Amino acid sequence: MCGITGFIQWNGDLTQDSQLLVQMTDSLDKRGPDASGTWISNPCAFGHRRLSVIDPENGAQPMIIHQDDDVYAIVYNGELYNAAELTKELRNRGYQFRTRCDTEVLLVSYMEWGPDCVDRFNGIFSFGIWDSVQQQVFFARDRVGVKPLFYSHIDDTLIFGSEPKALLQHPKVEPIVGPEGLAEIFVIGPARTPGHGVYRNVNELRPGHAMIFNRSGLRTYAYWKLESYIHEDDEATTALKLREILQDTLERQLISDVPVCTLLSGGLDSSALSALAVDYYRRSGQGQLHTYSVDYVDNNKHFKSHTFQPGADAPWIKRMVDELKSKHHYIEIDTPELVGALDASTRARDLPGMVDVDSSLYLFCKEIKKEATVALSGEAADEIFGGYPWFHREEMLNSGTFPWAVAPDMRASLLSPEIRNWISPLDYLGDKYSEAVNEVPKLAGETAQQAKMRVMSYLNITRFMPTLLDRKDRMSMGVGLEVRVPYCDHRLVQYVWNIPWDIKMTGDREKGILRKSLEGVLPDDVLYRKKSPYPKTHNPNFLKTVKQQLLTILDDPTSPLLPLIDVAKIREIATSPDASSNLPWFGQLMSGPQLFAYLAQVDYWLRTYHVSIR
Repeated sequence: MCGITGFIQWNGDLTQDSQLLVQMTDSLDKRGPDASGTWISNPCAFGHRRLSVIDPENGAQPMIIHQDDDVYAIVYNGELYNAAELTKELRNRGYQFRTRCDTEVLLVSYMEWGPDCVDRFNGIFSFGIWDSVQQQVFFARDRVGVKPLFYSHIDDTLIFGSEPKALLQHPKVEPIVGPEGLAEIFVIGPARTPGHGVYRNVNELRPGHAMIFNRSGLRTYAYWKLESYIHEDDEATTALKLREILQDTLERQLISDVPVCTLLSGGLDSSALSALAVDYYRRSGQGQLHTYSVDYVDNNKHFKSHTFQPGADAPWIKRMVDELKSKHHYIEIDTPELVGALDASTRARDLPGMVDVDSSLYLFCKEIKKEATVALSGEAADEIFGGYPWFHREEMLNSGTFPWAVAPDMRASLLSPEIRNWISPLDYLGDKYSEAVNEVPKLAGETAQQAKMRVMSYLNITRFMPTLLDRKDRMSMGVGLEVRVPYCDHRLVQYVWNIPWDIKMTGDREKGILRKSLEGVLPDDVLYRKKSPYPKTHNPNFLKTVKQQLLTILDDPTSPLLPLIDVAKIREIATSPDASSNLPWFGQLMSGPQLFAYLAQVDYWLRTYHVSIR
């Protein structure tokens, strides 16, 4: 994987801005620690940081191809999993290739098919291509939004980058946050509305969208969306097709010229990927699979079973390691490390995030990076197959809002009266929820219950899943580790989207159809284990530490956070003996301690990024 950035400006001499381009490119050095490259040719400036995965010797970017007097240039972040098939087809059409890397395949695909090339890609990507023939730059982002792409269109200039930090290096993009941005931080956050960049004039290209910038202006459009149609396969056929798609997806994503491992939690999703990977390694004569798990020092002492986390993962990890005979690496994180990495995880996101859920992943990936460059993760199966509690509880299905953004009234009450009046938080949340519901591609003839489940699935795939994909991309790329997500293959997402809820719940179990499709792949006790989310710390010292951090901020009159919040109310919550893990805030894993840590992250972000509120 990589980091991409640059700007296109129709007027002026960009060659005078070479140092600016280097500065923007270097801001993404964590994403691409192996190499750096820049290219300027009016009106286009491209920068690239590289993490070498395929053809390390020959895949340097920006990649330029000259065809007679025409010039095509690309900066690209991602992987094409069908590069071999595309190469074969393009060779049959007369093209020759000088590398084995998918960057060249993508660029030549554009040369042959133009913007329609994206319809042929199976992969995760964001890229920009300069086309001297059409005098335009073409951008695209993968269908599900695994790889990020931010942009800012100001005057005659388009500025872009894999992360906001690259855009913020450009003098035209300032760290200004207005009412919508504050609403994103305090009401939607740590999620983000699709396309919203929080900073003023910063947008994110939405998943499945492309963008063309030429002298006539900027145009964005969707090249892929979920489609609703009648699912005609019976339960047995559905399970078989799921198995075939998942196996094909996994085997494509295991291809790499550098070491690949899997993340193994002992749960259904990661165990399935690890088992299929071990089987593929055995059939293809490859070596022992390396697997990694994360836990927290002394977590076994403090763990308490509850609805969202019914059991500890450790015994199940051992169960799978024994079954797979993988080379397993147990990573343990201590509370001081976890708290200490909160600032680094904020810098990786350029925004406040999922606090310890972020920082633990950041530290986990940092350890993995010592021995591997590519990891496979079970991310997104719960959103796609309906694994979360809010798919199964009537009060959450009927909440009339995003079911993970619990207690919106409580959230709004944490803001100062001036900010509440300025941003109208509950109205903003209601508008964003309505926008999401109105996007759902309906299917005629569905019952009210079926339609309700389709809405919930859509909200999860297009609103909650991007939050976790953002987290996975930023925390892993923040330490130069590429994480692939097989459950996000667009063929799988589209197929599962239309499976009726009663088939998804085969056996009256969450993700029942996925379990059925994996029979024979996993031991039955693992296959039918009750879902457990990403592991979190249960150490009371985490709450104690982040609470004290927040109280220190509340006592600091220079804190930029104070004018935005109701200081007295938050102090009351923080000093109350009930300020425990039972305070609802966001999703399954984030409650009182995470609220305190998030507010501390907001303070750090405002200071570090010199954010201006106006």
